[in-house]
Amino acid sequence: MVDAIAGRAISEPSAVRALLIGLAVAFAAVFLVLPLAAVFAVAFGSGLGAYLRSFSDPDTLAAIRLTIVAAGISVPLNVAFGLCAAWLLGKFDFFGRSVLITLIDLPFSVSPVVAGLAYVLVFGMQGVLGPWLAAHGIRVIFAVTGIVLVTIFVTFPFVVRELLPTMEAQGNEEEEAALTLGASGWNTFTRVTLPNVRWALLYGVILCNARAMGEFGAVSVVSGHIRGLTDTMPLQIEILYNDYQFVPAFAVATLLAALALTTLAAKSVVEWRSNR
Repeated sequence: MVDAIAGRAISEPSAVRALLIGLAVAFAAVFLVLPLAAVFAVAFGSGLGAYLRSFSDPDTLAAIRLTIVAAGISVPLNVAFGLCAAWLLGKFDFFGRSVLITLIDLPFSVSPVVAGLAYVLVFGMQGVLGPWLAAHGIRVIFAVTGIVLVTIFVTFPFVVRELLPTMEAQGNEEEEAALTLGASGWNTFTRVTLPNVRWALLYGVILCNARAMGEFGAVSVVSGHIRGLTDTMPLQIEILYNDYQFVPAFAVATLLAALALTTLAAKSVVEWRSNR
């Protein structure tokens, strides 16, 4: 009877299937493909020369550099933490495990703007640590340090969440066998554990990097919008657009759009290799 029900469930009329496929394609075209195509159309609408001149602006170049710096610091730190946390949560059962998982997932549920405000309340001049930091000449808010900190916060769960299911599915048998045969803990991790999770790790790194480079809300709160100093690419796009510099704004936007497309392509390759 179950087979009969399953057979009816996947044997919908061809017209129904065609309608559902058409709706899915139309939805993707209107809400995904068309906006991305519009970004590239406006960016290149005035010619390749105008597009390339958009990147000669010192403020734009500074925003690109700052975005790369923020991602270049936050992603490796989250990879290191993600490996350690996923190994701890996936290989051991301990009191407080569910609480730790909830804390790791916190950036998924907290608005980036709220996260930025929280950092201002902690590290700002009127915050908890603000007076002490100012007395020691340490500047966090309205500085690169604050941008890196909030970027780490919003990208915190990505690597852990990609690694944890793989770690749990593997179990401990291979690691225990390696240790029994005399392998050290480090050799066991690098030669047994890490190769088994390499595709999940790469997937997490890809998603983490894309989010780090495209973050707007939290960075906008702590940056202070100091042109040439604390503006990242998303903030620079907003500034250029508000100044009616549409071609430069969309030119910078093409970099983030290209990053998104590259992320999707890399994600597909990683999933294909992982399935193999």
